Amino acid sequence: MIAGLVSMVNLAKAQIEYCELRGAVYEEKDKRLANFLVYIEESEAFADFLVYEEDNKLYADSGGLWYFVEVRGIADFTVYFTKERSEAHFTIFFTDSPTFVGCD
Repeated sequence: MIAGLVSMVNLAKAQIEYCELRGAVYEEKDKRLANFLVYIEESEAFADFLVYEEDNKLYADSGGLWYFVEVRGIADFTVYFTKERSEAHFTIFFTDSPTFVGCD
């Protein structure tokens, strides 16, 4: 019983962590090096997290606003975009508006 509760707490903590991801993002080519394995959903309805790709790093200052960088060293976190939904830590959908970013 307690082990199940601990697992639910860890799951909730993990969700909060990815829901707050923001800032400079580096796309890893090797999934072993990435902080997060991410699957891109075709539909907003099935995504765990809605993300907006910013054009300016200064505006990527709240959860769901990502600015992609070419250099790993200046990234706040790294992601690997997997083609297998089952191996992803979470799923995202790229939205056209920063108004709709975040988790459910």
